[in-house]
Amino acid sequence: MKKARVFMHTEMAGILTEDENGFHYHYDPSYLRLIGAEPISLTLPLTESVFESKTLFPFFDGLIPEGWLLDIAQKNWKLDPRDRMEILLKACKDCIGAVSIEEI
Repeated sequence: MKKARVFMHTEMAGILTEDENGFHYHYDPSYLRLIGAEPISLTLPLTESVFESKTLFPFFDGLIPEGWLLDIAQKNWKLDPRDRMEILLKACKDCIGAVSIEEI
């Protein structure tokens, strides 16, 4: 099982996991209680429910670098190009924008 903390700005917003059943994302209850909490994506609105998908959620897949930068990441870290979660965990610690990913 692969797990990651998802941060919105500096606040831990939720947990993303991959297991044999697919991908799961849920917001942290303390993040949901914050005044002014905002969703990490319009496709993942604030809710206590768990989001589930057989493939990596498009929002998270969109954080992964493309082109030559992806090629460099795959070569340097010896990443399987088909393992999108592993690429996300290794390459998206400091993304452009408000969201960042931290491997657990």
